[in-house]
Amino acid sequence: ILPTPTEVFAPLFGGAVAQTEVIDKIGRPIGASDTDNGITITAEAIMGDQYNAVIVYTLTRDDGERFLPEGKGLDETYLMMGGFGGASWAKGDTYGGSWFVDEDPEDNQIQLVETASSNVAMTKGTANASFEDLQYWNAETEQAELLYPGKWKLRFEVDYEDCSVRMGGGETFTQDGLSFAIDSVSVSPIAVKVNYTADTEVVWSNSGSGRQDPEDARQSQRYLENVEILLTKTDGTVMDLSTSGGSLRPENGATVCSKGQVLEEIIPLEELASISVGGVVYPIHAN
Repeated sequence: ILPTPTEVFAPLFGGAVAQTEVIDKIGRPIGASDTDNGITITAEAIMGDQYNAVIVYTLTRDDGERFLPEGKGLDETYLMMGGFGGASWAKGDTYGGSWFVDEDPEDNQIQLVETASSNVAMTKGTANASFEDLQYWNAETEQAELLYPGKWKLRFEVDYEDCSVRMGGGETFTQDGLSFAIDSVSVSPIAVKVNYTADTEVVWSNSGSGRQDPEDARQSQRYLENVEILLTKTDGTVMDLSTSGGSLRPENGATVCSKGQVLEEIIPLEELASISVGGVVYPIHAN
């Protein structure tokens, strides 16, 4: 019997009535798992919108014993999953992040939360995820040490409902000596996505050193980080999403940019008032 998406996501992203209604609508159970060396990893559930997704995995010690080292919590172990590239199914430029959650340090389970974003639609597809050798940071030896060796591979179908609202199309703003045209803005209860185009083509240094050139970092800031994104709730709370991850690529003398992120909590559209991109304000209408 699979846990419902609400059971999986509510403890992590909020369990108010309005939030669980959103989870019920857009969340989907998965239930794919793999076991190696007494550890089972299960992809529990997924939710998302057109360009973003969140997946929760459960890591279980099959003998029922405490998952983390005795007397240690996540704040002290700093878990690291080797070979973890995230679940892959989107075809475009993707980025994301992950973190561990341990609701009960004394039990035999922990959770891994993964977020994924892309510049192309990702509501459907076949996902593959691989994990290898769970390690932790030993503060006493100041070295990474193997906690659970193993290799785990999961495969599952992605199919969830997109509940985002879309705005924008041609509005412009200027900053840092660049002119930008907003191509599209997408807002959902779990994420924000903004696509825009700069009127000049970014030029990379191609230093080949393996490290980001300072000039390349400055260019990235001009086209991505410095573009302000503010999400305002109906209660007046303003969330600054300007440092969201993203991608950019030169194209025919211009630069096509995309940035956004998964929110830290589920926010029903009815509780969102507006989003501002480079000073251009768009009211958010739930319908």
